[in-house]
Amino acid sequence: MSLMSKIKETQAFLNTKGITEPDFGLILGSGLGELASEIENAVVVDYAEIPNWGRSTVVGHAGKLVYGDLAGRKVMALQGRFHFYEGNPMEVVTFPVRVMRALGCKGVIVTNAAGGIGYGPGTLMAITDHINLTGQNPLIGENLEEFGPRFPDMSDAYTADYRQIANKVATSLGIKLEGGVYLGVTGPTYETPAEIRAFKTMGADAVGMSTVPEVIVAAHSGMKVLGISAITNFAAGFQFELNHAEVVEVTERIKENFKGLVKAILAELP
Repeated sequence: MSLMSKIKETQAFLNTKGITEPDFGLILGSGLGELASEIENAVVVDYAEIPNWGRSTVVGHAGKLVYGDLAGRKVMALQGRFHFYEGNPMEVVTFPVRVMRALGCKGVIVTNAAGGIGYGPGTLMAITDHINLTGQNPLIGENLEEFGPRFPDMSDAYTADYRQIANKVATSLGIKLEGGVYLGVTGPTYETPAEIRAFKTMGADAVGMSTVPEVIVAAHSGMKVLGISAITNFAAGFQFELNHAEVVEVTERIKENFKGLVKAILAELP
């Protein structure tokens, strides 16, 4: 079955569940999926039920799609994403973004837990740009002309207008929202201290194992993007030991600010 056929099949299945014409997509990273529990008039679908959909195997990723009303907008939220390091091909990693676009999403808010190079644990960072060091590009292969051009421009992959709204909202809420460059790697190993020194020289402010493929596909599809990283730990070389338990613990600590910020941003997006 072709990729386009898979997208249409999945779209048709979600339509039968009452999932139609969301305004925005939400991709909720490690420990951040609790925001989906605040969606009203919710339709909840387990990933295992959805045809052509991947499986989320990482702690902190619930593996459910939630559709409904949040901050006055129709949203399609993913409680957990698919990672390349889980053994998923890029087609699977980015498939939900394709489906969001097919369903009519105007934009997407992509969140992640990331290691801090320029910022410390507990920081919320609006992504201004990214560096793709995964060695992969999800657009390799046949181009889906229905979605976008063969050679898409990535100059404004993280939509400046969305970021301006996010900064204004954060200020009004008294939440410090930093800005910076996200560097994407494949994982699942954390980076070495030497790699982090190199990444810092390259201009990275945070490093993580997701987001970049999804944003590339969103930009190709003409979707506007707001990316927010929750800095959950110092990157290698800045602290003694790295572990996923700390990632989940820090996201638990900052989740109220995160949820309040995302809801307020949604209410203001055009």
